[in-house]
Amino acid sequence: MIVTFVLVSTYLILAVPAAIVFIPLAAITGNVGPLYNVAQLISRAAFAMAGLRVEVTGLERVPRDVACIFMSNHISNLDPPALLPRIPGRTSAFLKRSLMRVPVLGYGFRLGEFIPVDRDGRVESARESTAAARHILAKGVHITTFVEGTRSPDGRMLPFKKGPFYLAIEAGAPCVPVSIHGTEQMMAKGSARVRPGTAHIVFHEPLYPRNFASREDLMEAVRAAIASDLPEWMRS
Repeated sequence: MIVTFVLVSTYLILAVPAAIVFIPLAAITGNVGPLYNVAQLISRAAFAMAGLRVEVTGLERVPRDVACIFMSNHISNLDPPALLPRIPGRTSAFLKRSLMRVPVLGYGFRLGEFIPVDRDGRVESARESTAAARHILAKGVHITTFVEGTRSPDGRMLPFKKGPFYLAIEAGAPCVPVSIHGTEQMMAKGSARVRPGTAHIVFHEPLYPRNFASREDLMEAVRAAIASDLPEWMRS
């Protein structure tokens, strides 16, 4: 429990004064860059203080000067704070709409142009999220999505949601598959306990939607890329 305490305490100690300064600054100036950057620095610091290591490979494969869609598997609540600070440039991400209602945090997410997602299965909701994501990509901001739509309960890959691939086809943005493993042992689904360990993050070669005949073909290529750097037992 010591690791959990150190991680949470570091977030709170650093996040409260940062929010007091940088959230009003972003609201007044319209520039969310400083708020985003300090949030990622806090995540890095919290991981370091708690002894949580992050090993990254493949960053040289990420296209420069173009907004990309990062598509990752999802096995732990530690995935977003491990991954987002390692993405070059600013990224938005899809997240549950309920998180937008959390005081202060939700306002920060809105300032950062994070995209709320409803899990009601309605076509209208999916279209709204896709339209918002296209608008953000057009501004030069990346999109990060965990393509299974939820955390895997046991680390094994789940079926992918179709929405991110509709977005990719419509926007024509490069898709960067990302493999994450190790976090499933550091913080398992359904557990609030954080254990020491190493998160392994691999950025793969970008896949361009124009090179695929269909959304399904792109989806299979992304799945194969993500699976290629996961332990064998996670690939099913």
